[in-house]
Amino acid sequence: MTVPTGHPRTAQGKHEQSPAPNPWAALSALCVGFFMILVDSTIVTVATPALMKELQAGINSVVWVTSAYLLAYAVPLLITGRLGDRFGPKRLYLTGLTVFTLASLWCGLSGTIHDLIIARVVQGLGAALMTPQTMAVITRIFPANARGRAMGMWGAVAGVATLVGPILGGVLVDGLGWEWIFFVNVPVGLIAFVLAVRLVPRLETHQHSFDWLGVVLSAIGMFALVFGIQEGRTYDWGTISGQITVWRLIIVGLVVLALFILWQARNRREPLIPLSLFRDRNFSLANIAMSSVGFAITGMAFPVMIWAQVVRGFSPTQAALLMIPMAVISGGLAPVVGRLSDTMHPRFLAGGGLLAFSQALFWLSRIMTPSTPVWEILLPMALLGVGSGFMWAPISSTATRNLPLHQAGAGSGVYNTVRQVGSVLGSAAIAVLMESRIAAHLPGVANTASFGEGTTTAAIPPAVMEGFSQAMADAVLLPAAALLVGLVAALCFERPAHLLSPEGAPTDR
Repeated sequence: MTVPTGHPRTAQGKHEQSPAPNPWAALSALCVGFFMILVDSTIVTVATPALMKELQAGINSVVWVTSAYLLAYAVPLLITGRLGDRFGPKRLYLTGLTVFTLASLWCGLSGTIHDLIIARVVQGLGAALMTPQTMAVITRIFPANARGRAMGMWGAVAGVATLVGPILGGVLVDGLGWEWIFFVNVPVGLIAFVLAVRLVPRLETHQHSFDWLGVVLSAIGMFALVFGIQEGRTYDWGTISGQITVWRLIIVGLVVLALFILWQARNRREPLIPLSLFRDRNFSLANIAMSSVGFAITGMAFPVMIWAQVVRGFSPTQAALLMIPMAVISGGLAPVVGRLSDTMHPRFLAGGGLLAFSQALFWLSRIMTPSTPVWEILLPMALLGVGSGFMWAPISSTATRNLPLHQAGAGSGVYNTVRQVGSVLGSAAIAVLMESRIAAHLPGVANTASFGEGTTTAAIPPAVMEGFSQAMADAVLLPAAALLVGLVAALCFERPAHLLSPEGAPTDR
């Protein structure tokens, strides 16, 4: 199937020379890089004990290795989507891929936890340039009635990548060392670059003015909010420096984000977020649902991986292998669900997936003990795979079906920003909750922020295993609860227009 991609130069935009593409080949090429950047969202979780030991860092510092990446990934997404509309998604994708690949090399060469966090920030900026372009290309080269299948492939990549991260990380940490969870991106990045140059088409570009005030407000607001949540317990929810307290920082973040929304509504030129996009009910609801997914998937990985290694004494590889049922089942289901998304009401598919994922996490939290048999842990892991397989494609295709083509970059930027904001908040909130639950179950531990610093999994005293295990199990309940918010949103989806008859009546399906 070929789909024409552009028109002669018009007042609205200009056409970059490109042959009519094979959309599936283009999507496959983009998915290689997309897979790589999403793997890096979760690959560090399984390496947490190794980083704590080899870089002499506390648990909160190591969580920041992921949080810094996610924060740098999330904040620029709004403008990078617009940059793709203006300069072409292919050009932005290749630029981001180059930055990401070089930053991955920097990460592997880092000698301190602080160097690693800085390198992860640069890596996140590269990812932010890449991600909106994948959804923008899908929106522009696939017709609405085939977009579900395309989003099925995109969803399979997204779902499997976030689950494969811990598995791949475990194998690399055990076999070659923690540095190789970053070095492995270099050859993959080179392959992704060559494929994108050859297979991704150049698409029509559109002139846009950039809302720099909106960029500044969104960046300041997000940083203040996430830093306040992440570091709150480190400073005992008190003073950070001078007159700056944790709660003041969080309040400032919320106020600045409110000012950002107000500015978007009042900006008569071209706001960073076209609020008109949210007039589409399904777009708004899909963003709520996907934010809960980002929160849950990022949040659940930390307590599960730490529990498996610290309490059960598993190696990184053994701990990561617990994720295999999720990855296999999710990857197998996502393309099938993608095809169903073109013919069935998305509320049933997405709602079922969100409910299954949430219930699996509740189940898992009940059986995370020092003595639970491994086979019993694998059962809720399999249910997590079922839930993941049914979440991504229906939510993503529902969000993008009605996007105007000239706002494809802006819409995908908003959608991916919301997903990453959910991931950032999930990472920050789970760190706070883990420390809080450790303090509650192990009151004799003087400094929970540095619990386990520089230790191996064999160093945890048997007397504290039960309390530590319960603390990690309690933490899993937070992402489980967050998914229920997404479930409510998904159950409110409207029937997509392509499932209506020409007269506007619902089809039989």
